[in-house]
Amino acid sequence: MRVVRLDAPRLLAEAGELAGLLAETVDGGASVGFLAPLDTAEAAAWWRERADAVAAGELTVWVAYDGRRPAGTVGLALPGKPNSRHRAEVVKLMVRRDARGRGLGRTLLTTAERAAEASGITLLHLDTESGSPAEHLYRSAGWIRAGAIPDYAADPHGVLRPTTLYYKRIGAARAAG
Repeated sequence: MRVVRLDAPRLLAEAGELAGLLAETVDGGASVGFLAPLDTAEAAAWWRERADAVAAGELTVWVAYDGRRPAGTVGLALPGKPNSRHRAEVVKLMVRRDARGRGLGRTLLTTAERAAEASGITLLHLDTESGSPAEHLYRSAGWIRAGAIPDYAADPHGVLRPTTLYYKRIGAARAAG
């Protein structure tokens, strides 16, 4: 398994393959911002829309490849406000069903954490559906639960679910704290 950081042209080129991963993730019940069933054309368009943010340095995307096919992805969304340049949000951590249980989620999460630390980020945050399998990954990787918000987002079937917020201090902040 190899993990590759995508630039904007490669993201555009991979949008079709990434659409399959996103559609499978949504159809599998993960709450990643879409309702099921997710059409792959809509998913590909969503990925293509991210290319400008990647080119502008507002979003970083990594893809894990199992051979030639994307097996997982993770992103870092970087805020542009002057008072928040020390933090980033972990977004769209997804792993194909047939690639789960082999540590790929942790590998992708660690990739994002290390890249953030290398770029001077000291605080990461994310949200995930409360009670989802992802919560175990985040807790076991040292993320701290900040709280939960009821009825935050609809799951892929349209049912409102709570979300749990997590954060993790990295780099200099971790050493000081």
